[in-house]
Amino acid sequence: MGAMALATLVIAIDFTAFSVALPTMERDLHASLATVQWVINAYAVVFGVVIVTGGRLADMLGRRTVFCIGAGIFALFSLVGGLAPDAVTLIACRAVMGAGGALMWPALMGMTYDLLPEARAGLAGGLILGSAGFGNAVGPLLGGLLTSEFSWRWILYLNLVIAAVGVAATLRYIRPDGPRAAGERLDYPGVATLTVGLVALLLALDFSSTVGWSSTGVIALLVVSPLGLLAFALAERKAGDNALLPPDVIRNPTFAPACVAVLLLSAVFFSVLLYLPQFMVRDLGWSAVGAGAGLLPMMVTFAVTSLIAGSLYGRLGARATATSGAACMTIGIFALSFLQSGGGFTWLIPGMVVTGAGVGLFYSSISTAAITALDPSRASLAGGVIYMCQVGGGSVGLAVNTAIVVAAGPSVTGLVSGIQRAFLVDAGAGLLGTVVTVARVRSGPTRQDEGPGRRLGHHRLVHTRGA
Repeated sequence: MGAMALATLVIAIDFTAFSVALPTMERDLHASLATVQWVINAYAVVFGVVIVTGGRLADMLGRRTVFCIGAGIFALFSLVGGLAPDAVTLIACRAVMGAGGALMWPALMGMTYDLLPEARAGLAGGLILGSAGFGNAVGPLLGGLLTSEFSWRWILYLNLVIAAVGVAATLRYIRPDGPRAAGERLDYPGVATLTVGLVALLLALDFSSTVGWSSTGVIALLVVSPLGLLAFALAERKAGDNALLPPDVIRNPTFAPACVAVLLLSAVFFSVLLYLPQFMVRDLGWSAVGAGAGLLPMMVTFAVTSLIAGSLYGRLGARATATSGAACMTIGIFALSFLQSGGGFTWLIPGMVVTGAGVGLFYSSISTAAITALDPSRASLAGGVIYMCQVGGGSVGLAVNTAIVVAAGPSVTGLVSGIQRAFLVDAGAGLLGTVVTVARVRSGPTRQDEGPGRRLGHHRLVHTRGA
């Protein structure tokens, strides 16, 4: 369990640690801010696109094997990126690191759920999301400390140590596992079409904030994305049980609503992460590191609540725990929509704490409900799909919020007014997500018997837990 927590930590830290190092990197690499921002974007985009394929590979080839391969890729290109002489090389390394992380994440989720008996599945989800919350919280602080005291390159070098310890512990304590989905093969057309559709969508959403929705490039990407996703749907129908998203996953009565709820509520979490620091910097006059520390009330609450959520999940069930989290996220973002220019930081704390508690309760419980609703042989794939929905929902939410904030004007007053309106829209999305959660997420097991890997997955779980 410690090895899984370490692996989660290194992935989560890399999402936020560079946010405070960008100005220094801009100077050191003689690049523009628009360029060095892709140090973060390249990692996030590739991670979000490849993670479903990573989950399928983990279930097919063995989770420990795929985890170690992903960690090796992550560590190697952390070293190369740390030595990168220019921004282009660094961005390329960060993109490959995203692919490595996308192999690690679903594999470690599957291994974590395998380690504990089914009755303690909520604890597994709490550990993963709690570690992720802690990593996200300390990322800006750690990145700022390393950048100011040594160099931003040490953010990458630190990955080598954590990844090495995580892999060593995994090889020592996690039993070798063979393929979970015997006789299945990777759906290459599905991988290709999903990659094209998602990359085009995420790039369009990212570029729209800088060049506008009317840009020829953004319009072209918005045309390519639905075509790619349509081609993916057609490829999946033809692939049958070998599909990247097999039929027993799509038809599960709990898994699909859980994905919809994650899509809707991720806009809340991503928007707070982006726009509260901007408010702290531009309205309150804080430094970038100070703004990162300003998020601690939310992020620490998130991490602590994720660990508590496992116990609540076991006592109350999936529906009550996930609905409570969704409701807290909705109430929290609604409270934050009342922020005022010159109102100070103290007024933000209640909204951040309630939002953080909601994030901790919702993501850990909804992930556990979705993963345990499927056959055990699909655990890594399920974890990958849930995270893809989180990235996709967050990206779409940010694009909508950015359009609202930009329309309010470039002044500080316009920024505050735009954030107020954007957070109200997010509260509406959160309310819809809460309704979906309470109406469709079941409290009891919903595993179906139609999956081709059911008998094999069940046998492996019984054998591992019995041993």
